[in-house]
Amino acid sequence: MQENSELFIGLDVSKDSHAVAVAEAGRSGEVRFYGEIGADAASVRRFVHKLDRPNVRLRFCYEAGPTGYGLKRQIEALGHDCAVIAPSLIPRRPGERVKTNRRDAVKLARLFRAGELTEIWTPDEAHEAMRDLVRAREAAVKDRTRKRQEIRSFLLRNGLVYPGKKAWGTKYFKWLHELSLAWPAQIAVLHEMIIAETQCRERVARLEKAIEDALLDWPLAPAVDRLQALRGVGLIAAVTFMVEVGDIRRFESPRQLMAYLGLVPSERSTGDTVRRGGITKTGNARVRRTLAESAWTYRYPARVGKKAYFATRHMPEEVRETAWKAQARLTKRYRALIARGKRSTVAITAVARELVGFMWAIARMEPMEI
Repeated sequence: MQENSELFIGLDVSKDSHAVAVAEAGRSGEVRFYGEIGADAASVRRFVHKLDRPNVRLRFCYEAGPTGYGLKRQIEALGHDCAVIAPSLIPRRPGERVKTNRRDAVKLARLFRAGELTEIWTPDEAHEAMRDLVRAREAAVKDRTRKRQEIRSFLLRNGLVYPGKKAWGTKYFKWLHELSLAWPAQIAVLHEMIIAETQCRERVARLEKAIEDALLDWPLAPAVDRLQALRGVGLIAAVTFMVEVGDIRRFESPRQLMAYLGLVPSERSTGDTVRRGGITKTGNARVRRTLAESAWTYRYPARVGKKAYFATRHMPEEVRETAWKAQARLTKRYRALIARGKRSTVAITAVARELVGFMWAIARMEPMEI
């Protein structure tokens, strides 16, 4: 091996062991399967020290997956480069039907050497902890929704319909507790369902309080605060956007961020034929869903209510001006699309895409610490 050369190491990671392949620099460099090593920190450290030699740069890579970023952090702590690769963007041959740990490791090493792999942005430990907290709240909300659906289904099977207008409020739960059912078994079932829903609701409240507390010393908290100047973007929407997107400065333009989130039209064109379809739906589904929920507020005419005024008056003038421009433009955009006969869901998707541009602009208005 030549001096001052590079060694590309592909790792097919799993819970108990890692398959390892090594590719030497250059198009004609040897690519060989090294073997399997243990997934524990001591085994990884011994393996890295065994490959380490003077004047040779070690470059590691592995696919993003359930094992997280601990391996990357350990390798970088040992003084070497490690990239986490986007699995969906790894080139695959159409006729490739055999998949093993050995083949995957060799393939990673060869493609990494060729520069054909796409590295994802990896958060630091503090950012990842905040992301875990936000995702835990999302899981709790889904669980609460399931529990409420179980109650609705039970009531429907028994011919019980709430006479009020709004469910899940104080009056609704009072009505639930006062229901009289024919059989003790049914009373027990409903009682347990109510307890389960209450526990989920309390869990959501605790997690939301934990998010508010964690924002007090989170470096991206100022950006979260500024994003709430936008109509339809509350605390949860803003913090979800920031924890999932991460360092907004890595996107040089709003279009890059829109493409990253899968909000741009798909296209299948050849020759003189141009065919565009629905959005690509690549990237982070959580952010897309949050943006769509926020975009529905732009169905209504542009206005700044008393509550919004007092909530944003402490923000810089530039932020408030941008938020008003967003509201004026996006409400107009929605009405124009509906007037052209577009379905409301299509119009909301278009509004959500443009909303990303305003969020990108507001999040970058002040320097952020990552």
